[in-house]
Amino acid sequence: MTSAHPGERVAYFNGEIIPESEVKVPFRDRGFKYGDAVFDMTRTFGHKIFKLETHVDRFYNSLRYVDIDPGMTPEKMIANTMDVLKANIHLLGPDDDFWVGQRVSRGVDLVGGDMWETSGGPNVIIECAPLPLKPRARLYRDGMDVLVPSVRRVPPESISPRAKSHNYLNLIMADMEAKAQDPEAWAILLDTRGFLSEGIGSNIFTIKDGVIYTPQEQYVLGGISRETAIEMAERIDVPVMTKDLDLFDAMTADEIFLTSTSLCICGVRSFQGRQIGDGSAAGPITKALMDAYVDFVDFDWVSQYLKRLED
Repeated sequence: MTSAHPGERVAYFNGEIIPESEVKVPFRDRGFKYGDAVFDMTRTFGHKIFKLETHVDRFYNSLRYVDIDPGMTPEKMIANTMDVLKANIHLLGPDDDFWVGQRVSRGVDLVGGDMWETSGGPNVIIECAPLPLKPRARLYRDGMDVLVPSVRRVPPESISPRAKSHNYLNLIMADMEAKAQDPEAWAILLDTRGFLSEGIGSNIFTIKDGVIYTPQEQYVLGGISRETAIEMAERIDVPVMTKDLDLFDAMTADEIFLTSTSLCICGVRSFQGRQIGDGSAAGPITKALMDAYVDFVDFDWVSQYLKRLED
């Protein structure tokens, strides 16, 4: 492994662990040119990685869907991921944590070749990046504001949202539209049928009369945090139903929360400018889910965020 500069993270790149500054993805890489790549991302809790095997399993399902061979087994991907985390862990402060992710592109276009010809094999990257704890800390004090942009989610008839591809432009355009209205807002897109789908890296849940609802998985990327939130609902004996949800369901909900890798579970205080519940950062069922999640991972990630308000 090449030595990194003091304070510099390292990453896995095509068989080597090297300083991030030495990871050079060719400009003809198909992931860069076309978004022809897939990725996955988990996080650490107290420096311990969360559900790595589950994330890698989803990653390999994405790879199979787009027909990219990463050139290594899932077991080897897990081992390489742990090696990258171990090589970077000393850079974390005691209250900090990482995103940890894997990325694989189809490879580099063959110059002069036909559309699908590549030069060499896939480009494989495994990386760590600090979680944005301070910028997102206020969300746990104040709650999230959600807006629905005019941009609709790409339908599964075109490409399945269940594959976590590099082609995020649909979600990015939606998020840009929402943030043009409110820089602090989080976008949740409607699908082409007019039902709630997902946001950029986030899943939505509504709560009405003690029942939790979330969109059906074939219309969204079924997040691991989404899956974990459903597990936590079972632990606290709150029923969960997957169904098509429209704007009426959200605007009349008792509570709404989003799930994501970094945020885990975070309450929504407003939807389309309308107050949800009493407008607090988290309603009672959302708070109970968050407490169960904290117990499950044996790490108080809510306090981890809130501490950053004191920095």
